[in-house]
Amino acid sequence: MTTHPFDKLEPRSVWAHFATLCAIPRPSLHEAPLRSHLIEWARAHDLAAEVDAAGNLILRKPATPGCEGRPGVVLQGHLDMVCQKNTGTLHDFHRDAIQAVIRDGWVVAENTTLGADNGIGVALALAALEAPDLAHPPLEVLLTVNEENGMDGARGLAPGTLTGRHLVNLDTEEWGHFYLGCAGGVDVEVLRPCRTEPLPADLLVWRVSVSGLKGGHSGIDIHLGRGNAIKLLVEFLREVARTSELHLLALEGGNARNAIPREATAVIALPAGASHDLHERVAQREQAWRQQFNEVDAGVTLECHPHETDAREALDPDEQKALLAFLHTAANGVRKMSADFPGVVETSDNLGVASLREGACHATFLVRSLHDADARALANAIVRHAGTHDAIAKITGGYPGWTPNPASPLLALCQQAYQRHFGQPAGLQVIHAGLECGLIAASHPQLDMISFGPDIRGAHAPGERVQIESVGRCWELLKAVLKALARG
Repeated sequence: MTTHPFDKLEPRSVWAHFATLCAIPRPSLHEAPLRSHLIEWARAHDLAAEVDAAGNLILRKPATPGCEGRPGVVLQGHLDMVCQKNTGTLHDFHRDAIQAVIRDGWVVAENTTLGADNGIGVALALAALEAPDLAHPPLEVLLTVNEENGMDGARGLAPGTLTGRHLVNLDTEEWGHFYLGCAGGVDVEVLRPCRTEPLPADLLVWRVSVSGLKGGHSGIDIHLGRGNAIKLLVEFLREVARTSELHLLALEGGNARNAIPREATAVIALPAGASHDLHERVAQREQAWRQQFNEVDAGVTLECHPHETDAREALDPDEQKALLAFLHTAANGVRKMSADFPGVVETSDNLGVASLREGACHATFLVRSLHDADARALANAIVRHAGTHDAIAKITGGYPGWTPNPASPLLALCQQAYQRHFGQPAGLQVIHAGLECGLIAASHPQLDMISFGPDIRGAHAPGERVQIESVGRCWELLKAVLKALARG
């Protein structure tokens, strides 16, 4: 079914399931083919399968004999993946299998996202369901939909759907740590109508593009200081406009609110005199950025090429100035670091998408915080800022954070299992990303929760990779935790 070279990797059952997930396309909102396949797989293994009103898949397996009276455990992950690819990569995420290779102990997709977020977690849960000799309590596997694009599956989970008392989320990305809390978040959608005017004659039209950035997860990578392609492009356009007659026809940057934008383009028109200097200005700005981002995004590239267009309208000069000022000054990046968890971001936002088409600019920000009130406060600040630039902004898609519980009995059990199995203590951490635990806790407050996962790097960006050895360790830990829960 798949061309991925996973057949020799251990644990074989986990990698076999991940190969299936790579073979069946699963963008957000398009998980149905994978879900149908898993339903058939469950029936073939005599497992109960249910699809709830939100589209989530719930698989159930009775306890192993003698463990029927133990509190049930839920293994949880999400079916969808972030779909990002490098420019020029001929990959259709709705039709094509993910192409992965093994390199230096990692499984990597070189030109697209891999989907290890959260495909490895799903594969671990499925392997637990089919393991013939694994002792466990009553087992439920909750596989949600549209996690990456709004957490709609977890948001729509009806109270009482799950009967377990413990939940193991398998959607974190640093082995050796138990996660016991996460950031909540809200989206801010901005619309700014822009007046246009006829494009003056005798101008030269150019396509200016920013590329070569690493991008990454807008939560767990936001503190790394990587370039935001939208912000950099706007910086350059404002620089040119300060000394030249610049007319903005179009702008596009980013394609996912939860990914740091790696690429952005603009179509501009300049007088002939300014056009003669454009290549030199591009080279100077690119060199300055490469020095600025030398340690985090040294591959940043700025290019300009002549461009043919049928467009006859450009932004009104005052509108153009106001729009570029808004995008330039809008909040982006880390706002505050946590005082309780050293090295962890407390509050941030990401300008993930911006689009100027047909006289209207649309922009999307994803705000995250370990404190829901602070996320709301920053979102409100972005709304107010948009208003000062004649833009219409609204807050949408909020989801709660997951409040840490250091006294969690499940955490204590997992720590003991980790210490016994690996001979050293696990780290404790919260993550500046949105896990579904907060939403699930809202509908199922009886659940005691913990999260762990393998080493995944570059999630939400091409080149995403997962360390093979850490997947095996996750499998050993998951089995140890289930056995401990079966013993009570």
